[in-house]
Amino acid sequence: MTIRSLQTEVDQWIGAVGVRYFDPLTNMAMLAEEVGEVARIIARRHGEQSEKEGDRQKDLGEELADVLFVVLCLANQTGTDLGKAWERRMAAKTARDADRHRNNPKLKG
Repeated sequence: MTIRSLQTEVDQWIGAVGVRYFDPLTNMAMLAEEVGEVARIIARRHGEQSEKEGDRQKDLGEELADVLFVVLCLANQTGTDLGKAWERRMAAKTARDADRHRNNPKLKG
């Protein structure tokens, strides 16, 4: 799947099931909420916090997909082509970081 196809799929779903997009401010709050759910799983499974019984069945992939869904909603409703934005961002990061990480002594070993 391409990012464009994901944006199209979300747009079609919103039209068929979701009725309309929530306003961008509501979606931004929802994005923060979804990222918090991802953070909770990571903190408990890979950090020092203990995992509560009710959290053990939560699926990290599904929570990350929730984050992606809201990001795609925000892109659609703001007219952002994420595919093109991704290509530009990766080119810029590659140029900027061409040797930065390879020469970072903290990453060796």
